[in-house]
Amino acid sequence: MKVREFFLYIVVCAVSVLAAGGNLRAFERELPKGPIHIAADHVTFDGDRQLYAATGDAVITFAGGFLKADTITFNRETKDAEAEGHVIIESEGDIIRGEQISWNLNTKTGTMRGGMLFFEQQHFYIAGTEIKKTADATYSIRDATATTCDGDCPDWRFTGKEVRVTVDGYGTVKHGTFQVKNFPVLYAPYLIFPAKTTRQSGVLLPRLAYSRDKHGWDLTMPLYWALSQYTDATFYQRYMDKRGFQEGMEFRYCINENSFGTVYADYLNDSKKVGAINEDFLAREWQDPQKRWSYYINHETTFSSGFYIRTDVKKVSDNWYFKDFDSYNYYLEHYGGSENGRFKKVSFVGDKALPSLESTARLVKDGELWNLTALAQYTDDFQSYSNDATLQKYPEITLTAVTQPLFGSAFDVELDSTYGYYYRTEGLKGYLVDVHPTFSLPLNFGDYLQFTPEIGVRETVWDSTHTTTSVGGKRGSRELFSAGAALSTEVQRVFDVHGDTVEKIKHTVTPEVTYTYLPNVYQGDIADYVVVVEEQNAIACSLTNTLIARLKDDDGSRSYREIFRLKVGQIYDIKEARRDLTGETEKRRPFGVLDMECDCNPFHYVSFESDAQYDVNSGGWKELNSSIGIRDWRGDALACEYRYTQSSVEEIDLSLGIKVTDDLGLAYTVKRNELDKKYLETAYGFTYTSQCWSVEAQYSDSPDDREFMVIVSLYGIGKVGKVTATSVGE
Repeated sequence: MKVREFFLYIVVCAVSVLAAGGNLRAFERELPKGPIHIAADHVTFDGDRQLYAATGDAVITFAGGFLKADTITFNRETKDAEAEGHVIIESEGDIIRGEQISWNLNTKTGTMRGGMLFFEQQHFYIAGTEIKKTADATYSIRDATATTCDGDCPDWRFTGKEVRVTVDGYGTVKHGTFQVKNFPVLYAPYLIFPAKTTRQSGVLLPRLAYSRDKHGWDLTMPLYWALSQYTDATFYQRYMDKRGFQEGMEFRYCINENSFGTVYADYLNDSKKVGAINEDFLAREWQDPQKRWSYYINHETTFSSGFYIRTDVKKVSDNWYFKDFDSYNYYLEHYGGSENGRFKKVSFVGDKALPSLESTARLVKDGELWNLTALAQYTDDFQSYSNDATLQKYPEITLTAVTQPLFGSAFDVELDSTYGYYYRTEGLKGYLVDVHPTFSLPLNFGDYLQFTPEIGVRETVWDSTHTTTSVGGKRGSRELFSAGAALSTEVQRVFDVHGDTVEKIKHTVTPEVTYTYLPNVYQGDIADYVVVVEEQNAIACSLTNTLIARLKDDDGSRSYREIFRLKVGQIYDIKEARRDLTGETEKRRPFGVLDMECDCNPFHYVSFESDAQYDVNSGGWKELNSSIGIRDWRGDALACEYRYTQSSVEEIDLSLGIKVTDDLGLAYTVKRNELDKKYLETAYGFTYTSQCWSVEAQYSDSPDDREFMVIVSLYGIGKVGKVTATSVGE
């Protein structure tokens, strides 16, 4: 939330308003460009004083606007107008309403008593006992109030005893307050603020939380600064009474539509003492203050379509940074699940489960059927005290070509190739060249069967040295060839349902059989950064069932949705079936695990997803991940997720949201480790939403902390916005 938004909207009252709500809309019209025209139920003219007097729905139209009131007097020589009763004035887009106004139609300046402005797009009210327009873009307001709340006694509002402002300039406020139900809670005797109509510097809404074990009282106060049309910055002051002050800064820039970036950094002299503990096999004991920091640099420049460079550089001071700040940090707040948000591209979830952190810089060139990428990458391993043995890529260049015709023939070709130089300060380091083309011949037998044989060759060359001079490096090459074939068909039928919503359902069955052969090649002399290619002689079978519904919307339009998909697959290992047995009790196990995938979305309010691996040899599940989501038209929602990996993970996550009323919602979340019979996290919360504000509260309990957090939102306040080619925020 931004206290400074009060000053923003004081500025906005001087800006053109193209659409006003309520009764204002009734007076929007196409205005004449000619001379001044007066209309009313009764009009008189005093020739000696050159004064018109109009009463009863009086309207004066002039170039660029109109003035409407119960009564109007107008001096034809001076162009001064006095209006009383239900006054509405529009001048070059500005709309103001009040009880009394003095206005000059030439200078477009004047004074209104008991005036108010309403901006429908922001649902924002501005009012004052006196509003003066003293110049083309300069205003003075006495006893000013600003709010997004309806009613005579708003739930909250900003006030200023005296406000002077110049649009796209600067303004001053004397005796400014923030009030709740007309009760002042914040006060500033005097403020100078920038009055830009695009972006405004100021204080953002603070965040307040209490963490029993990790942080204590936790207060974050962000300050936003619009540096220029192309840059902005946010400064974060965070106080944790168990750790100290953490200073953070985010700088965003937009050079043009094709070049932009973000730089973030924070620093904390952590005063919290940590006893001798062991966390994920990494022990630590901190009795002295620790200098803790992090930084993040993201930049992207597009040179032409499909040709760009991007850097994602991130670094933290220690292996426990995300473990200690997993409840709230910059990286969690700015995580982007997709690439759509230009300044929300943190590509990892910065919580305590993060095993490593990768910094990358890549140059990418995309063709219609190929991709060339040059990558440099540095990895921080949080599960080890040192990165000395961690492999770094300086650089790795890949050229990939998707399946495409070979010189216009019936044959297809695809290509995977890599050149890489791999570095570390402990172990083998060196280069690698790997080229792997695959040739295929797709054959169609009518509309019922497709058969595609393929053959591939692979050449790998490496040369490495050891960081210890007494240990020799490894140099060599590897030649491989592979062969295989795929056989598939598709059977489908359309069923007429004739439902109100579902018209038809298409059922498709797709069986597929794939054979892969890759002979055994000696690879005992390869460097450890070269991927071992296992011998293969196997048949893979799969069967996919799909249901696609044709839906009819209320407006008669039609759409399609996949309501069900089930895929079952298994591998038969011929090599294993022919393996020589070394003992009487030993058995061959040629059948691999049974892979299953299922997606089910039968209704708009129900969804189910699952993937599983069943071991047919031991008769048990190796892996099972399932999730179900149910919601209704009121906003109630239930989500349940089950995750299982044999001998390592068994977890149940449940979240429930209940819409008690249109204004009140309750939330409950629980995560439980079934292997250890322990609760990982339990959280309770509620959200109350009013017409112009909302409050959200949450209490969470985990094995290493308990936290309580409250967030208050004032609607219409505190939105920084997105970056465009010509401005960094809006």
